[in-house]
Amino acid sequence: MIEVERPHSWVDSIRPYLEKAPLAALALGVSSGFPFAMIAATLTTRLKQDGITKATVTAFSLAILVYNFKWLWSWMVDGVRLPLIGRLGQRTSWMLLAGVLVIAAVSNLAFADPKASIGAMALAAVLVGIAGATFDTVIDAYRIELLEPRQLGVGSGMAQYGYRIGNVGAASLALLVAGASNWTAAYLTCCVLALPAMLTAVMIGEPARRRVSAERRSVGEVLTSIWGPFVEFFKRRGALIVLIFILVHKVGDTLANLTFRLLFDDLKFTNAEIAGYDVLLGFWAYMIGIFIGGILYAKIGMKRSVLLSLVLMAVSNLSFAALAAAGHSNLGMAGAIGFENIASGFGGVVVTAYFSALTDLRFTAAQYALISAAASILGRVLTGTMAGGLIDSMGYVDFYILTTIIALPGVLIFWWMIRSGLVDQAIGSAATESSEPS
Repeated sequence: MIEVERPHSWVDSIRPYLEKAPLAALALGVSSGFPFAMIAATLTTRLKQDGITKATVTAFSLAILVYNFKWLWSWMVDGVRLPLIGRLGQRTSWMLLAGVLVIAAVSNLAFADPKASIGAMALAAVLVGIAGATFDTVIDAYRIELLEPRQLGVGSGMAQYGYRIGNVGAASLALLVAGASNWTAAYLTCCVLALPAMLTAVMIGEPARRRVSAERRSVGEVLTSIWGPFVEFFKRRGALIVLIFILVHKVGDTLANLTFRLLFDDLKFTNAEIAGYDVLLGFWAYMIGIFIGGILYAKIGMKRSVLLSLVLMAVSNLSFAALAAAGHSNLGMAGAIGFENIASGFGGVVVTAYFSALTDLRFTAAQYALISAAASILGRVLTGTMAGGLIDSMGYVDFYILTTIIALPGVLIFWWMIRSGLVDQAIGSAATESSEPS
């Protein structure tokens, strides 16, 4: 594994963020963040305001679960050459196709009416999930292959900045437009956020570190792109332990995160207060967390920074237990959101860099799709099937304490992985091979 070069000054710490590849990662992140916002917190608010029951609202988070199955078709992004536009390059052509699919799916969701047909609304949300997951697969592969090993930490930070801008931009824009007009206009307006990634791919072209050519591939080579990513990953020492960590590390955080809007609504926070604290304050707190993550990643290294982030993300859930106990408190809401978003921003940088480093450049799209899907599948399943019922039976305070306890196994597993050397031994070629000819 390549060691991260320690910066000598604050100027040296900032300079890598101004390089072309990390700046491109910023634009890619903007487009990656917006489809998720359309079926996460934004859809929760929309359904709640339309009078849909709490149990049905939380069940809609299963649409987000589609993201966890993107590995089933992610091999196509690596192995299938698109007709006509395929001459633009494998990554570029897929970026354009996926972007168009996202715009079409979000537009369809815009015209769905939950009061007229909850089934049609659910189908529209699932289609956004499929299109958004495909867009994410292409974006992640493009980002990893564009960045040099030395840029993985910086590029992950810039991608997280972009993701937050796209996610918060879509959420706040949707709330404001819906308040001034309606939800249909709100969703249609947000479609513009698909363009940054599409334009970036067109302007930059194929990533220099892309190792596999999609030109004139045989049937056998295409089939290899299906099973090859899994075979390569599980041949590594400790691969099963790494996969278990990926599966459990974010369960508590995900279980808590998708219920925040329900808490805010039950505590009688207004849309303006939600936009001001959860969206605006949360945005800046997340930005600060990303900055802290980038600095600590460079100063203390990947392993210690990931471990620290896991601890902070677990403890941050307790702040929402405190908010639930305090009731409608603007100061309490500010503190809980600030802590949670700083911890999430920090963790987003260092954990994303670690997951990116796990991929092999021959199977970037498929392997990162598997890793990122596995990273939140348990939390999303539990959120969609249990969160609403747990809140009703336990109350918000005990629920958020429970999510903190659930997060502890991930902390302990990664600590053991550091001690046993498995963190270094399971690293892939994305962390070792540059674009320079060998």
